Amino acid sequence: MDFDENEPQSVREERFAAERCERRAARKAAPLDSRGAHLGAVIVTVALVLLSWYGKLAALGVVSGVLLLWFAAALAWAYADGDQGRHAVQRAYNVTFGWTDGF
Repeated sequence: MDFDENEPQSVREERFAAERCERRAARKAAPLDSRGAHLGAVIVTVALVLLSWYGKLAALGVVSGVLLLWFAAALAWAYADGDQGRHAVQRAYNVTFGWTDGF
């Protein structure tokens, strides 16, 4: 998103909109890799099982609620971005649990 300061604002907005459209199309066409998200989901599941096993029900509720809200926000963002159906759910899943991609 480079811009020339002498460029008219309307031309710049059109170019930025075209660049956003190209990036969105490339993001939707790219395959989603969920391996890191699966690992994150396993880690979270183990943590939730351990919390329930040791009777920490308040912590279990807080952690579960945060994860649920995070997933719901990611799903809403995916739908607002124009994704539909399974692709939107996969993107939300990757956003919620994909923090282990760096491992």
